Amino acid sequence: MNPDFTRSTLGRTGLEVGRLGLAGSYGAPARAFESAFEQGCNYFYSGSGRRRSSMKSAIRSLVGRGQRDRMVISIQTYARLGIMTEVFFKQALKSMNIDHADILMLGWHNSRPSNRLIDFSLSMKEKGLARFIGMSGHNRKLFADLAQEPCFDVFHIRYNPAHTGAGTDCFPALEQENPPGLVTYTATRWGHLLKEKHMPPGERPLTAGDCYRFSLSVPGVNICLCGPKNEDQMAHALTALSLGPLTPEEQERITRIGTYVHDNAGGFFS
Repeated sequence: MNPDFTRSTLGRTGLEVGRLGLAGSYGAPARAFESAFEQGCNYFYSGSGRRRSSMKSAIRSLVGRGQRDRMVISIQTYARLGIMTEVFFKQALKSMNIDHADILMLGWHNSRPSNRLIDFSLSMKEKGLARFIGMSGHNRKLFADLAQEPCFDVFHIRYNPAHTGAGTDCFPALEQENPPGLVTYTATRWGHLLKEKHMPPGERPLTAGDCYRFSLSVPGVNICLCGPKNEDQMAHALTALSLGPLTPEEQERITRIGTYVHDNAGGFFS
């Protein structure tokens, strides 16, 4: 494997991470997450969804085996009131049998979080509940505006072959000294890029691995999240790391398909 394609430093957090992140809301069993961890995938993202129990089980198992220091755990909250943010966050910590997370992720903010919420998040950091603060959202230009604010250590930004706007709207603003960590998500565009019915005439669908490599081939992207439903999908996701960066021919094909899907497949957001 190419070490530059499999490992990264998560921006100004200084955390060493595997470049394929693990999202726990899609159904893969605990053993799939534990296997991925042993292959270098140490970024565990607990977001929304009802099917997070298996990843939490894997985290508890790994913590019980003394692996906490090798793990980077990101817990997202959608709460807009500080007190509820802390309540939900502590519940999540308890469910994973840990006393702190590495990242408190403020979820789905399309405008700057309120000063009260930011101050409360900083107080949680001071209490030792989280080491760093991140933010996710769909307003690409907002990340560019917030890139210089020292309170934000990590950004989760939507990016895939059909949604490349972040490449011009915000990624350049993150090319700075001591930048925030950059994590991309929705790599397969809700599965549209994997379905034959959405392809240009005569073109075969992309694979999930193609989509992960598309994001990971972008300079400055530290992590691309994957959300496997089962062990086979997890095993396939890991092949993206061994295949390495896209070739120019692969890049051209994936970009062409992504443009077609964006223009023809419908779906959410632009």
